[in-house]
Amino acid sequence: MISKTAFKSGFVAIVGAPNVGKSTLLNQCLGEKVAITSEKPQTTRNRILGVAHLPQAQLIFLDTPGVHRAKGPLNVRIVEVALKVVESVDLVVLMTDAASPQKAAHDMILRVLRKKTLPVVLAVNKIDLVKKERLLPLMDQWQKAYPFEAIVPMSALEGTQVDDLVAEMVKLLPEGPKYYPDDSLTDMPERFIAAEMIREKVFRLTGEEIPYAVAVTVESFKERPEKGLIDIQATIHVEKETQKPIIIGKGAKMLKRIGTHAREDIERMVGCKVFLKLFVRVQKNWTRDARAIRRFGY
Repeated sequence: MISKTAFKSGFVAIVGAPNVGKSTLLNQCLGEKVAITSEKPQTTRNRILGVAHLPQAQLIFLDTPGVHRAKGPLNVRIVEVALKVVESVDLVVLMTDAASPQKAAHDMILRVLRKKTLPVVLAVNKIDLVKKERLLPLMDQWQKAYPFEAIVPMSALEGTQVDDLVAEMVKLLPEGPKYYPDDSLTDMPERFIAAEMIREKVFRLTGEEIPYAVAVTVESFKERPEKGLIDIQATIHVEKETQKPIIIGKGAKMLKRIGTHAREDIERMVGCKVFLKLFVRVQKNWTRDARAIRRFGY
């Protein structure tokens, strides 16, 4: 039996369909930005770890890519990453979009969860976008679909009832030690997060097929304490020649916008000035090339 003062800790997987708000929830729980977000689905491609420190608990969150019916090697790999995470956690938070339920993706996830004995909490996100009379029948449907430990309606973007969701998680965590020091926020290196922040700006500032054909690699990440800055050189990889001028833009305006927005986010992360230089390179059909997918870290 766990005492009232026992310290609790554990690994929590946030899973769900694309674009339900998983990364926004992670950032909200941490109070800092470690996962990139955009309105476009499939923004997250890797498993992102974030550590939330509470007075009597430590929650190690694993934000996962959106689960969907995958086509092509890259998307198949993305879904494999998302579903594999539930094999090594203490608790699962299944996140759904109240305004746009994606039944096929959730059915895939529930099939995996039914084979486990893990506690599962349902987070019904984006309640700010639906009327109450529509929300209640939706929650009733979920209660009949799976034996969730708790169902919490919330808004990750606005922070509504996120504390209630965290409280439900803490109840279900086992007694355990602090796995990470108090000043740890993520296990991801700054180089990785910088690359992700650049990719986020491509997602946010470009349209059509461009974001899904983009990978970002950081070629150089040099601290220059004598100048009080970090010097970063990164490459934006696209898979078609026609995509390169779209990323660069007329008079290199788009590339400058991407660089400016990314640099501001990176500076907030590292706490000092950043000199960011971006290049654009064509890696033909990389999303269908298993070797390139591995090289880009997916």
